[in-house]
Amino acid sequence: MGGDLLAAVRTSGRYRTLAEAERAVQHVLAAFVGQLTGEERRAFLKSVPPEAGRYLAGGIRDERPRTACEFVDSVAARTEGATHATARWDASTVLTAIGGHLGEELLQRVLAQLPRGYALLFGRADLTPTA
Repeated sequence: MGGDLLAAVRTSGRYRTLAEAERAVQHVLAAFVGQLTGEERRAFLKSVPPEAGRYLAGGIRDERPRTACEFVDSVAARTEGATHATARWDASTVLTAIGGHLGEELLQRVLAQLPRGYALLFGRADLTPTA
């Protein structure tokens, strides 16, 4: 895998090698794609850079939306030797880089579909009022 996304993830995540950055992209996107449904899922899949596509193809929809914390735990479970903290770093690094490819309107639609807390993983303030 090459391209701008991987370079951006390596730089912003301060990964030592491209292989480390690629591992983060692979595990985060494989866990993330199942969180989206409908038009937002289709638009997300069309908007991500082509080099990320192989990690998204065939992603299965989760039975229920995971909280942001559960999502980070699922990234940790996919990543050998990961802790919750390192998985959160990976998730935030990758999703922030992906968010730059989505455009503001689609990013807002994606965030509206997800449980509260994901905005922080996309490098955004979570300003949703609590009920």
